[in-house]
Amino acid sequence: MASLCFHGAAGTVTGSRFLLEVDGARVLVDCGLFQGAKELRERNWESPGFAPSEVDAVLLTHAHIDHSGWLPRLVRLGFRGPIWCTPATAELAGFLLRDSAHIQEEDAEYANKKGFSRHAPALPLYTVRDADAALTRLKAIPYDRWFDVAPKVRARLRRAGHILGSAIVDVEAADRSPPLRLLFSGDVGRYDAPLVPDPTPPGSCDVLVVESTYGDRMHPAEGPSRKLADLLAAAQARRGTLLIPAFAVGRAQQMIYLLRQLMESGAAPEMAIHLDSPMASDATEVYRRFAEEPGLEAIALEKPGRPRFGHGVYVHSSREESMRLNALDGPRVILSSSGMLAGGRVLHHLRRLLPEPRNFVVLAGFQAEGTRGRFLLNGAKTLRMHGQVIPVLATVTEIPGLSGHADAGELVRWLTGAPPPRRTFVVHGEPEAAKALAGRLESELHFPCVVPAHQQCFDL
Repeated sequence: MASLCFHGAAGTVTGSRFLLEVDGARVLVDCGLFQGAKELRERNWESPGFAPSEVDAVLLTHAHIDHSGWLPRLVRLGFRGPIWCTPATAELAGFLLRDSAHIQEEDAEYANKKGFSRHAPALPLYTVRDADAALTRLKAIPYDRWFDVAPKVRARLRRAGHILGSAIVDVEAADRSPPLRLLFSGDVGRYDAPLVPDPTPPGSCDVLVVESTYGDRMHPAEGPSRKLADLLAAAQARRGTLLIPAFAVGRAQQMIYLLRQLMESGAAPEMAIHLDSPMASDATEVYRRFAEEPGLEAIALEKPGRPRFGHGVYVHSSREESMRLNALDGPRVILSSSGMLAGGRVLHHLRRLLPEPRNFVVLAGFQAEGTRGRFLLNGAKTLRMHGQVIPVLATVTEIPGLSGHADAGELVRWLTGAPPPRRTFVVHGEPEAAKALAGRLESELHFPCVVPAHQQCFDL
């Protein structure tokens, strides 16, 4: 007897949590944090829809917070099993989960100090101590190796091409003969993207769970270089600052690499690049340590222990170093997390730079519904942050070609050639995107598709 329940990333791009039950064994694929709209964020405080203490193991596709960020809460509520992931994901999750916990502690402290929370006192969802407890449960396993997860359940991780360490998860449920084979796509990367390999072909399965972040759209045919070069030239002409909210793992490294390529080739003017994210700096060191991974050949080393993307890149680790950036005029580039403006140091830069027409805010990744990034993308004239209303006078633009997610055409390309599964569940997308991808998979590849609702369960 096998079933699959969707406790997150159903009807939304955040909070990935898929619970597989096989003859009493319970395996959770991903354990993400809900982000974006208030009604989604409130789910982080609710019961997950299952008993954490009864989950045998977690299979983690990659380290991004919308896939890993609820793990500390899961452990706090009683989970005591292993969390399986690739070695790179295990390292990156250390930075991301501690940073997530630290931000939540800081935000609660700031809310209490300023008195703008409805709760007295405001409390963090989890603490750094909770994050550390979750990290002790991580078990690293190499790519392409089958391993036992729970009674009658085994799994294998294969390269997804999304970020360093990201994985497609194959699961075999041996409660029947032949075994039931499931494939969880995680986040599928793009083809020919810098610093990551192409996604591994999926192969055959009985049940497919596939993401649909960009299921209703295509990335521009032209790469991001031309627009980036134009923005750098405009920032120089205005003597403005170009603020790029960047996911600390994956996007920040790609952005620095692309910016330095443009400057060193003469396609864009030279200017200082400031990486204001301790986590992004630490993550870059992890990229260096895994430089033998496919796709990372482009990383050169200036000297042992220091990744080099070119001169003129300044790392700001301490809070004091970050604050000193406020005294620096343009032209310059600031990369800071989080990528959807959900929290972190980038909000302080945003608050300073948004009211000045000479500045730029460049959105370089997917912006979920309800996030500050989506509000800006939709043309908001003001933005509320830390209890203040900030006017939006800076130029706001996006570079969609920089996304780490496959678009609709690339998802179809990835699945082309695979035998149609018995069932395909389309997840990790806003409703229109999931519906559109399901339609394409049914019409073009003859995959029978279902778009599950939140906490909907299916007998397999």
